[in-house]
Amino acid sequence: MLKDIAAHAELTVPDECCGLLVGTSTGIVDSVRSANLADDPTRRFLIDPKTHIETRRRASERGLAVVGFYHSHPLSAPVPSVTDLEGASYPDHWYLIARPLDTGCEARLFRLDGGRFVEVELATGL
Repeated sequence: MLKDIAAHAELTVPDECCGLLVGTSTGIVDSVRSANLADDPTRRFLIDPKTHIETRRRASERGLAVVGFYHSHPLSAPVPSVTDLEGASYPDHWYLIARPLDTGCEARLFRLDGGRFVEVELATGL
């Protein structure tokens, strides 16, 4: 999953990529790419609502759910920006931010808790 997100982030530079995270309350098992529909995709992201709805349906069929979202910060550290916080509206969801680098990708994971982002350990199971 992280390799796919890293590839997506690299593919869209200088724009931000975005997508959905699928899994359960205890873990993320899959990522689904979305088009970035933001007016200024170099500075923000907007997940395609059709992709969101389709992903929710397909996840439910597998006994899973959309448990979070990912996007990239091509030119800055993978930490939530003020814009990210303003756009976050799903409490208790995972928010993964990736930054493509020449040597791969740096990724960090956050939860929205009480109107702020809290970083959590990104365990890859590798």
